[in-house]
Amino acid sequence: MAKIAVIMGSKSDFSVVKPAVSIIKSFGVEVEVRVISAHRTPEEAHEFSKSAKKNGVEVIICAAGKAAHLGGVIAANTTLPVIGLPVKTDMMGGLDSLLSIVQMPSGIPVATVGVNGGENAGLLALQILGIKYPDVAEKLSEYKSKMRDKINADDSALQQELEQL
Repeated sequence: MAKIAVIMGSKSDFSVVKPAVSIIKSFGVEVEVRVISAHRTPEEAHEFSKSAKKNGVEVIICAAGKAAHLGGVIAANTTLPVIGLPVKTDMMGGLDSLLSIVQMPSGIPVATVGVNGGENAGLLALQILGIKYPDVAEKLSEYKSKMRDKINADDSALQQELEQL
């Protein structure tokens, strides 16, 4: 069974992580959610990343703010795909987090979504799993079709409204 891990550097990041967890669960994919800090619990971060594959995890989402080292620390210790989810901060509005995550050194790639982009992090993880799991790929196609239908309906409603002006 497909499994995604979502980890955050602080429990206060859960509001950013929650949309990722929700979208993953809505696709029927197992999700493990943890609080692990690259700086305050480095041994736990190391152990988690070393054992993730053995524990059935196939993609890891790492949410972190400020220095945002969590994704890089995890990626350094696994061959699994890691997605960085930058968390908005008071200092720079999340730009600090975003830059920390995207500027990984050569050899330690971390895919990155936008600041507070939990839903996109979840969807990207699902798209990665969709390569291996046809049922996930099919649900993604249905999800995108529903988005298309909604936009087309919104456009039709707008066109009708404009005709009345």
